Amino acid sequence: LWTKELDVWLAEGRIDVSVHSAKDVETIRPDEFGFGAVLPRADRRDCLVGAKSIADIPQGAVVGTSAPRRASQLLNLRPDCKVVTFRGNVATRLGKLEAGEADVTFLAAAGLERLGESAVGSPLEVDEWIPAAAQGAIVLECRADDEATKSALAAIDDHGTRAELEAERALLAELGGTCHSPVAVLCQPGGEGLAMRAALFSPDGSERVDGETVFDALDLAPVKALAKDLLTRATPAIAANFGGPA
Repeated sequence: LWTKELDVWLAEGRIDVSVHSAKDVETIRPDEFGFGAVLPRADRRDCLVGAKSIADIPQGAVVGTSAPRRASQLLNLRPDCKVVTFRGNVATRLGKLEAGEADVTFLAAAGLERLGESAVGSPLEVDEWIPAAAQGAIVLECRADDEATKSALAAIDDHGTRAELEAERALLAELGGTCHSPVAVLCQPGGEGLAMRAALFSPDGSERVDGETVFDALDLAPVKALAKDLLTRATPAIAANFGGPA
């Protein structure tokens, strides 16, 4: 939905660069495109709007979200809540909340910060609430054979964020997951390399499997092994939402 028209323009040469929120970009991209630059990562956390914390959400509250990851993770922690579909941009979703279509909703902290609306929500700390793969990262995509544009974009590439992004996307690819899959993942510096935590959920949140690994940014084999381990331990209700290695 967010990338298709830009993909056409990029392929046709009508534009040289597409700017994307990384979490909205398909896990498997056409070979003709490549990420020319990844910008420094903003806040990767989700914000809760309408309550101060997951525990503070009123009993039996209606929670609006269109993200399977948010819905399943919420229901895992708060099975008493009811999830309804919320779509649209930030203003639309805040309007729906104000109109009483739901009691609580989730928004990305990075998006609120970029709009100057950080005060609207309460950030959820990552030790309790694992965010989406690639959340908070902006990618600049170009044609893979456009050497001039690739060279220009390389000057603003953030290597640390790129390493996290590539690891998180590698996990999704190995799971056979997409931005619509009920999977949460957090990758950040840890030890002498990167540390990753991930959780897979059943859509209703009743079942969950967690795992973690530490790895060198240049070796994604442990990430792929983590994905395989999660799928091996996943219940049928969880595994049904993942296709395995691409």
